[in-house]
Amino acid sequence: MPLKMIMLEDIESAIGVTFHDKSLLTRALTHRSYLNENSNLPYLDNERLEFLGDAVLDFVAAEHLYHHFPEMSEGELTALRAALVKGETLARFATELGLPAHLLLSRGEDAAGGRTRAPVLAGAFEAIIGALLLDQGLDAARQFIARFLIQAEQMHEQGLDRDAKSMLQELAQGFLQVTPLYRLVDSRGPDHAKEFTIEVVLGERVYGTGVGRSKQIAEQEAARASLDILQDEVSRQDHAALIALRGGAK
Repeated sequence: MPLKMIMLEDIESAIGVTFHDKSLLTRALTHRSYLNENSNLPYLDNERLEFLGDAVLDFVAAEHLYHHFPEMSEGELTALRAALVKGETLARFATELGLPAHLLLSRGEDAAGGRTRAPVLAGAFEAIIGALLLDQGLDAARQFIARFLIQAEQMHEQGLDRDAKSMLQELAQGFLQVTPLYRLVDSRGPDHAKEFTIEVVLGERVYGTGVGRSKQIAEQEAARASLDILQDEVSRQDHAALIALRGGAK
């Protein structure tokens, strides 16, 4: 069933925007898988809104950086914009807004972890921007995006958005003396909307799996999952070594 009005009001409160056309908000949260199970619904999935929101986000981010970093070259501005609006960052913002709980997904997509997949969450965030543009215009979309651009800049300055593959390679080579191997294990969907599943192998062991609309995105997701596990292993080994150094003290 479509979202109830009270749920839409909860989402509007969370994102700080009240929509004139509530159907745009509902559509922005509708994944294509949901319509596969509910083909009788009178609206489309969020992919067209995602397309629109992506374009608006790129424009607003470029405009913001142009005015805030007058000393940067074109190449530096392009690199920084890419860092600020990449899928992993947008997925984090979607999670902060509480979007995962409100996404309309098929039962299969939900069971497969769709509410935690970066491409799904990033797409919903961009779809919200596209819906806001249609509902209230560019200025409203610009104000919404500005809130997150500042946060994205801070994350970038602190290195929180650093490339997961690079971080994993450094840690894997230093701790395990191996180089990560990225292995494609599945691809599904039509050519214009494929999803790839990739796993990371370190030595003889699979450390993490990632899903994305491109192999590059899936590799980043797999690297991030693997990095969490490997960092935990390094931390536990360092702790054990410290205890041994202290003579087995508790």
